[in-house]
Order: sequence, then structure tokens, then C-alpha cells
Amino acid sequence: VENLKKTFAGSRGLFSRTRIGDVKAVQDVSFQISQGETLGLVGESGCGKSTIGRCILKLEEPTSGAVHFDGRRIDTLNPTGLRDYRRRAQAVFQDPFSSLNPRMTVEQIVGEPLLVHGVEKDARKRRQSTAKILDLCGLPKRILDSYPHEMSGGQRQRTGIARALMLSPDFILCDEAVSALDVSIQAQIIKLLEDLRDELA
Repeated sequence: VENLKKTFAGSRGLFSRTRIGDVKAVQDVSFQISQGETLGLVGESGCGKSTIGRCILKLEEPTSGAVHFDGRRIDTLNPTGLRDYRRRAQAVFQDPFSSLNPRMTVEQIVGEPLLVHGVEKDARKRRQSTAKILDLCGLPKRILDSYPHEMSGGQRQRTGIARALMLSPDFILCDEAVSALDVSIQAQIIKLLEDLRDELA
């Protein structure tokens, strides 16, 4: 991440031709993350942490600056390159309940990336791959046919982590991935992420 800036345009007044209240969400942020490394951004609510994450994932376009991945600027990627980047860079979001489709089973949620990216179209093999990833994340095979509302907060977050791991990404962005969980569950999820980093990096 190089000299990243993101400004959100303010609104125009009722009788004004100029915008008021531009919000400088991110100002001149630079950092580098190496393979196998964990980097945490610390700051008060509203300081721009999530905006930085959204720019890294190309869900927001920065006002200026650049995000480089594997030696390439992500804003210069063609459609094929961008698709590959989205496969290699995954995310785990803050609220596991709202980030999981309530109408889909765990098998469908976790296995969906394999379908979207055309990695595995055979349903039986996809189920096997999903069960393997769930086991890696400490979830039993029987949960494959469960829906998000049938699981605990910790199980839902583990499901979100499993989904992020499904395509064997090179980079995972966690946007306050434990803040919505009980303290005891937070420690378990952090330990899981550390173990997965050590095992898979």
C-alpha cells in the first residue's frame, strides 16, 4: 500500500454551488505485508481502517495512491487479472451473521467460491472439499447442511473463515473479524487464525 488517500465527497447545500463537508477517510497511508506475515491496523472507530481494507480489496477506488499485489498495481489489472486477484485475496468480515446468506446451507456458502471461479463443478467433490476445509477450521462435517441461524456466533465466523480459505488465497483481510463475538470466542478465533497462518503460509 503506497501513499493511499481516500476522500468522500460532501453534499451540496440547498442554495450552494460548492460541496461542503468532504470527509478525508484515509490520508497518506503506506505499509507492506510479506508472505506469512500478520499486520494489524489499530485505531478508533471511524479512523479509516475499513476504508483501507475496501481499497485493498478493490471495493473502493482510492482518491490517490496505489495498492500493489505480487508486484502489480491492482488498479491496472485487466478483467482476467482482476478475477485472479479476487481469487487470491479474500476477506473475513466483522459480522458473521450478516455476511452469510441466510438462505444457503454451510455447504453452499463455503463451496460457492469453487463454483464462481470454475474450480470445481462436480457437486460430490465440492462437498468433500468443503468438509475438509470445515474440519481445518474446527467445524464438524454434520454442520454442512446447517443454515447460519442454526449456528453460534463462533461457528458462523469459522464458516466465514472457511469460505475465505476455500480458494487457497495468498492474502486474507480480516475486517474486525472478532469484534462482534464474546470475549471467550474471540480468543478461540484469533488462535484459529494464528494456527491457520502457521500451517498454510
